[in-house]
Amino acid sequence: AALVAPDGTVIAEMTRFLGHATNNVAEYTALIIGLEEASRREIGHLDVRMDSLLVVQQMKGLWRIKHPGLKPLALQAGALLAGFPSRTIEHIPREQNGIADALANRAIDQARERTVEQDRT
Repeated sequence: AALVAPDGTVIAEMTRFLGHATNNVAEYTALIIGLEEASRREIGHLDVRMDSLLVVQQMKGLWRIKHPGLKPLALQAGALLAGFPSRTIEHIPREQNGIADALANRAIDQARERTVEQDRT
C-alpha cells in the first residue's frame, strides 16, 4: 500500500509478505495496512484508489461478500474506512496503480532473499 499526497508525492510505502494468499486476501490486506497508516497519520480526507474491482465494490456495499475468509478482512477494512471523517473509494485500472504493484513485488522479492539467506546458514 502507498499513501500519496494530492500533488503525487509519496508519503509512505507499506509492504507485508503474506506467503501463500489469494489475490483478494492480498488486496484486502493492502487496504487494511494503508488505512492503518493513514489513521496513524491522522489524515482527515482519504481517497482510496484500488485496482481490485471486487474490494472496491464490496467496500461500497454494492457486491455481497460471499467468501467466508474475506468477511473478517472486509469488516476490519470497513471499520477502519468508517473512521475517516471524509473518504472516497474508487476502482482504477491496474496500469494506474504501479506504485502498489511495485511494493507487492518488493515484498515478495525481500521474502525470497530472506529465504535464500536462511538456506545458506
